[in-house]
Amino acid sequence: MWCCLKMKKGSCASLLCALVVVLVVLAEARVTEAVTCNPMELSACQGSFTSSQPPAAGCCSKLREQQPCFCGYKNNPSLSQYVNSPNARRVASACGVSYPNC
Repeated sequence: MWCCLKMKKGSCASLLCALVVVLVVLAEARVTEAVTCNPMELSACQGSFTSSQPPAAGCCSKLREQQPCFCGYKNNPSLSQYVNSPNARRVASACGVSYPNC
């Protein structure tokens, strides 16, 4: 903050406050980016969904990414059997992803 040495205390505090606001807004923008719901993104989890195989890191990453889509998958007749399976619950738990309540 070398610029603050030449500025008055109030100006420096205002600059710092503005910087914090910009960082918070940018962080929020990244959080609210839209997720493209694509069940094929979960193909890394196929082995874990169909057996007792532990989920790989790539599977857990995709589960976290696709988490906003779980209710849609759960309500889709062609996908619900997989989402509602005991293995899906086990994989979600192993990845630290909460199972949807919808």
